[in-house]
Amino acid sequence: MKTPLIILFIFISGLTYGQTEETSQYHRLTVYGKAEDNGNSFHRIDTTRYPNIPGNVKRLLTNGAGLFVSFKSNSEYVKAKWCVTSRGVSPNMTAIAYKGLDIYIKNKEGKWQFAGSGNPATKECNEYTLVDHMDSSEKEFLLYLPLYDEVKSLEVGVSNAAEFQELENPFKKQILVYGSSIAQGASASRPGLAYPAQLSRSTGLNFINLGLSGSAKIEPAVADMIAPMQADLFILDFVPNSTADIVAERTESFIKKIRSEHPETPIIIMQSLVRESGFWNQEVGERVRKQNEQIGIEFKKLQDQGIKNLYFIEGKDLLGDDHEGTVDGTHPTDVGFSRMLEKIQPIVLEVLKKHKII
Repeated sequence: MKTPLIILFIFISGLTYGQTEETSQYHRLTVYGKAEDNGNSFHRIDTTRYPNIPGNVKRLLTNGAGLFVSFKSNSEYVKAKWCVTSRGVSPNMTAIAYKGLDIYIKNKEGKWQFAGSGNPATKECNEYTLVDHMDSSEKEFLLYLPLYDEVKSLEVGVSNAAEFQELENPFKKQILVYGSSIAQGASASRPGLAYPAQLSRSTGLNFINLGLSGSAKIEPAVADMIAPMQADLFILDFVPNSTADIVAERTESFIKKIRSEHPETPIIIMQSLVRESGFWNQEVGERVRKQNEQIGIEFKKLQDQGIKNLYFIEGKDLLGDDHEGTVDGTHPTDVGFSRMLEKIQPIVLEVLKKHKII
């Protein structure tokens, strides 16, 4: 007769060999990365001030793309508690990019270095240790909010015994980036790898993310919203969302609206990157060709009218030439964004230096 196997499970709740878990101190911080002050909101823009902008634009401006908090501490770990909405994750993005967080630490060379991320686990409210087991030296931190979801609350946690200090925005000047889902950050693997955020860390300048996924269509109401905003430079990356007809119909008035508020401020206009799917899908390829051709025509027209301080970035080489820079034929991977930076950053810095902004 076989002896029955008896398995005994012992559950110990809340205790680890008689030790209690160390308590943490949690802090609510000022949110940076906004084009204008809207108090303690986690929205990029207070859209109640702009009742005429399209509904999709209003909704997308509640997303956290480009928003961040900054602090210093000697804690050996950093935690975060945050709540987002119940909406699902886009299939061409990671959950961390869409609804999660990532954190950077300023290293000994003064550069921002990635340190960890917060996995949302597809839940509305999450608590996650972003980085752990650090030494007890004082460090400066940069924590990015989700690219594509609305943040309802955010608290940063450190050891109860640690020192903690909220910091001011580490980035200077103000550069507005108005554009498509690519500007918003699709499909970076985490929030800090959207190209406006990368430009901020690599240059020390404040790139404001006004990417509007699928909805950067240069509407007059959006021009009315953007034009009065303080800016040292405008980067306009709307072509991917605007048909050739829309580009022809709206570009001139959009630029002139900005010029009416900023007579001398430089403006960089970007062509659409060449969609990889367009190499095989003739309809997509022809659409992008027409979009890019038309924005070139509009740019030349504005120059001929005597509108100065306009600059142009071509789209043909933004993703490299090996056709491996996108996740879905349209939206860049981290590799694709890195290649975009190699093309965009030198032009941006050249323009800023030419106008003695930096």
